[in-house]
Amino acid sequence: MSAKSQHNNILLAIAGFVAVVIIVAVIGSFAFDRDPEIIQGQVEVSEYRVSSKVPGRILELRVKEGDYVKVGDTLAILDAPDVRAKMEQAQSAQSAAAALELKAQNGARKEQIQGAYSVLQQAKAGFEIAEKSYARIQRLYDEGVMSAQKRDEVYANYKAMEAQMKAAQSQYDMAVNGARMEDKMAAAAQVGRAKGAVQEVNSYIHETVQTAQMEGEVSDVYPKVGELVGTGSPIMSIAVMQDMWGTFNVREDQLNGMKVGSEITAFVPAFNKDIKMKVYYLKDQGSYAVWKATKANGQYDLKTFEVKARPVEQLDGLRPGMSLILKD
Repeated sequence: MSAKSQHNNILLAIAGFVAVVIIVAVIGSFAFDRDPEIIQGQVEVSEYRVSSKVPGRILELRVKEGDYVKVGDTLAILDAPDVRAKMEQAQSAQSAAAALELKAQNGARKEQIQGAYSVLQQAKAGFEIAEKSYARIQRLYDEGVMSAQKRDEVYANYKAMEAQMKAAQSQYDMAVNGARMEDKMAAAAQVGRAKGAVQEVNSYIHETVQTAQMEGEVSDVYPKVGELVGTGSPIMSIAVMQDMWGTFNVREDQLNGMKVGSEITAFVPAFNKDIKMKVYYLKDQGSYAVWKATKANGQYDLKTFEVKARPVEQLDGLRPGMSLILKD
């Protein structure tokens, strides 16, 4: 073989080796140069459900889905005839208790007091006569002209009239003073009980007019006008737009030192811009949640953590359900 042929073979071998190296490099670049993993989350918002403590029929809906309401705005009106009937019963019971209390406070009627006074005067007159008769008979007895039997009979009548006068005085005092203190206290307690029943029914009546407890946006309205709703049944949901956050599911090898209080940057595709967010919640989702097994290749299992973060500055137009992107 000539020297020229040997030279050509060497060049071909070198060229082949270079080609193999280039091919391996290209394959390696495709195998190992992967795009960074994307962590996608979404915007969440606090919600509260509007419901009534009493069953009723939807009489009127003052708002619709998408309306923005403020504290105190009327949302819905219910018709609850059972509650109105209970109010009439409670008010009647209160009126009856108040009348009994007034009777206990006022005591006996004027005619009863006048009658007791007349009986007392009659008893006093009889006592005075009996007292004078006993005094005369006692003097005669002392002079020896009156028997002891007669003196004892007059004395017994005198004591009987005295007792009768005292009894008439007690009846008159009772009529003037009215009911006993215990009866007055019992009557007052009945009035308080009746007032409490009225206040309780009033609280139920207030439940027939549902008002907004927090400022927000009506996200869902469940019943239609005319439908019956039970106790505690949700009528609508209000999204509290001021309490908004983002939630992400992050594998622990992607946390990169993320902790409560740290700031992260999230990309909002809806606005094509980044926003700063502050982490306030970080908790593992447990062994039953999403996890990655890596023991097969000699490494370890990776758990997934739920991460919640609030925007550092409010982004106008940010709404629940919008996507948030975190990149490694």
